Amino acid sequence: MNDKNKMARQFIEALPHSRALGMVLEELDAGTAVISLPYDEKLIGDPKTGVVHGGAVSALMDTSCGAAVMSHPSNPHGTATIDLRIEYLRAATPGQRITTKATCYHVTRSVAFVRATARDEEAESLVATATGTFTVEAQR
Repeated sequence: MNDKNKMARQFIEALPHSRALGMVLEELDAGTAVISLPYDEKLIGDPKTGVVHGGAVSALMDTSCGAAVMSHPSNPHGTATIDLRIEYLRAATPGQRITTKATCYHVTRSVAFVRATARDEEAESLVATATGTFTVEAQR
C-alpha cells in the first residue's frame, strides 16, 4: 500500500461517524474505494420492516466517494463534499450488509467527480446510485 492510500485509509478509519455506523474499508486503490456497512438494528429506519435508514446509506456513499477522491492518483491532499445526488432504487434487504463502490473518474485543479453504487448481499440489483462533486485540496 502506498503512502497516499495509507493516509486515506487512516483518515476514513478515524472518522467518528464511520466508526459509529460500523463502516469497514474493504478496498482502496487509485481512485476507487469500497466500504461496507454491516446490518445493525441501531440503523433501522422503519421498525415494521427492519429496513436500514436512507441516511445511513447516504453517509456510507458520501464516505466512499470521499475516500475514492483521496486515493486518486492526482494526489489531492484533502476533500469535502460539494454536491452528492443519491438515487434510492430499492430498500436494502433487512439483515444484510450494504457495500458501496465509488470511483473518482475525473479531477480538475479544484473539483473531483465521483460515481458510486450501493448493493446489499443479494447484489442482484442496486440499492442506490450516486454522483457527486468534491473539493480538491492541493498539497501544501
